[in-house]
Amino acid sequence: MTSPSPVGTRTLGRDGLVVPALGLGCMGMSQMYGAADRDESIATVHRALDLGVTFLDTSDVYGDGHNEELVGEAIAGRRDEVQLATKFSLSRNDRGGMDIDGRPENVRARVEASLRRLRVDVIDLYYQHRVDPTVPIEDTVGAMAELVQQGKVRYLGLSEASAASIRRAVAVHPIAALQSEWSLWTRDLEAEVLGVAREHGIGIVPFSPLGRGFLTGAIRSPEDFAEDDWRRGHPRFTGEAFAANLRLVDAVRALAEEKGCTPGQLALAWVLAQGDDVVPIPGTKRRSYLEENVAAAAVELSDDDLARLGDIAPPGVAQGGRYVDSSYAYGDSPERAA
Repeated sequence: MTSPSPVGTRTLGRDGLVVPALGLGCMGMSQMYGAADRDESIATVHRALDLGVTFLDTSDVYGDGHNEELVGEAIAGRRDEVQLATKFSLSRNDRGGMDIDGRPENVRARVEASLRRLRVDVIDLYYQHRVDPTVPIEDTVGAMAELVQQGKVRYLGLSEASAASIRRAVAVHPIAALQSEWSLWTRDLEAEVLGVAREHGIGIVPFSPLGRGFLTGAIRSPEDFAEDDWRRGHPRFTGEAFAANLRLVDAVRALAEEKGCTPGQLALAWVLAQGDDVVPIPGTKRRSYLEENVAAAAVELSDDDLARLGDIAPPGVAQGGRYVDSSYAYGDSPERAA
């Protein structure tokens, strides 16, 4: 990094990938959360870099390549400031779902395509987006390790991997980061995976640390979603689950008012307080939300605050599954059928 980040820095992995304490998830700039706005998205990336949020997260499947192209355009001329993360292994199928491909030849082909779209010579952090249950992870990570040797990738990561997959992967090559969902309403990671990752010195990169926007308190009704927003069909945003989860949000809001911050800032501060090896990547496509998220780095939580949040949002508190298709959470493990 060219200068210290105003949000502070943290280190992912034992080999020392230094990133700001807060990253930026770019997925929503291209898919899932309503209409895209290219100009505002690029302006948001530029503002993030100006604020020291230089850890950018994308994937080749977001917008079927559009998101990598957008990020590549946004960082042109500022590549040296950025810690750039992208992912491979997922692709959309004609059944409306996702296929996972962890074959070594796919690893090699997908990285070349990502480098072209991002307009860069090297990717700082390259994740397997989901572990392929039909391909030994040793083969996939072995092919990823070759990319490091070739100078095309600097560090390796896994996303939503099970404890067993993590143990097998690190036997092949060091893993710098594990990206998984982690927030006040999704604490599954803490049961087993978190401990195994830390045992091997792997940093944690939580996605959806704001509960897909719900923990900000801005969503009070399913009608608050745009017609093309995928959350309209999400198990946690429909029926009785919505009303139950809204009570959780209201409890977070009440404590946030005491602390003099927004509910979203309190939720982010909780994730940041889970350890110096934790780097959440809240996603947004608007500068105003980015600036609100960055301010969360200044919110200090006492032991009492953390205990109260633990009482408000214990593991398993959220109603409804994490995905419509539960296998998407942990595609390589027994949780697939959970």
